[in-house]
Amino acid sequence: MRNTNKKSKFIKIVITLLILLIAIPLFTFYSFYSKLNTAIADDENAYESKYQSVEGITNILLLGTDGRQKELDFRSDCMMIATIDSNNKNIKLTSLARDTYVDIPGKGKGKLNAAYFWGKENLTFQTIEENLGIKLDKFIQVDFDDLMNIVNILGGVEVDVQKHEVDITNKYIVPSYEECSYADKGDMKLIKSPGKQLLNGYQAIAYTRIRYTDSAIHRDARQRKVILSMIDTLKNEDFSRYPHLLNKILPYVSTNLSPSDLINIAFTAHNFKPLTIKQGQFPIIDNVHVKGGSYKNAGWVWLYDLNSRKVLKDFINKDIDMDKNEYLKDNSNIQLNY
Repeated sequence: MRNTNKKSKFIKIVITLLILLIAIPLFTFYSFYSKLNTAIADDENAYESKYQSVEGITNILLLGTDGRQKELDFRSDCMMIATIDSNNKNIKLTSLARDTYVDIPGKGKGKLNAAYFWGKENLTFQTIEENLGIKLDKFIQVDFDDLMNIVNILGGVEVDVQKHEVDITNKYIVPSYEECSYADKGDMKLIKSPGKQLLNGYQAIAYTRIRYTDSAIHRDARQRKVILSMIDTLKNEDFSRYPHLLNKILPYVSTNLSPSDLINIAFTAHNFKPLTIKQGQFPIIDNVHVKGGSYKNAGWVWLYDLNSRKVLKDFINKDIDMDKNEYLKDNSNIQLNY
């Protein structure tokens, strides 16, 4: 009888442990799923693409916005196309220069970043698709203030800061520190020297805001460096920490990716071994297929070669490196978008 009681108690303990082992991951997933649903933007009036998807290619528009002092209308400061290429098992990050001269549907000619001012994600989607001929699938939007919090949650980002970037980054650190809402941001810290180093949230954002020390194209490259460092940080994290990190990050993100979208992309990218990330930039800044300067009422803009859009499409859809595209070897067909 005593042995029967002991056996019964042992079975209860085992069952209890099994329930806990199952229930805790389920609760974590439910918590993550719930927070993801709160991050999903209203898709009821979403722009419907007129372009057909390319088999194996998923394009996600990454939008970094910089609305100061709770402005209701502001422009997108950073625009990248993140391409999940299942055909070639890699990821591509392509920066779109915010000063690119485009036709904004219903608003006329102007800078690409003005599309967000006039119509947020929907008009930005439509403007990019109709001007560049690239099919976009989803978007992820983060305000720069919120991105500071995300960088802090990740424990910082490792960036190789160049000598000419130190002083100007420190200049931007002061306002960025004041805007940073992270509870544990501590005392303000400036960058003391160039070289590879770990930047916290307000330091990283200050670094991505640099423009006048070189050019806006270099700023696009700095933004990609920060994003790549964030990817490296996540890639090196223990998988068991993902739910915890995502639960903390999602409140700062707006997206129209559904939970199933996110899970499918995560599984797809997880199978890219080794993980290769390629970088691109449009317009092609080579003083041949682009012309920079003040134009009409648009201010300073990039006028680009309409035929060079083929280089962008081939990079995203066919995995042809932009600098190796055959089109760039013949300059007889250049047609700037005046």
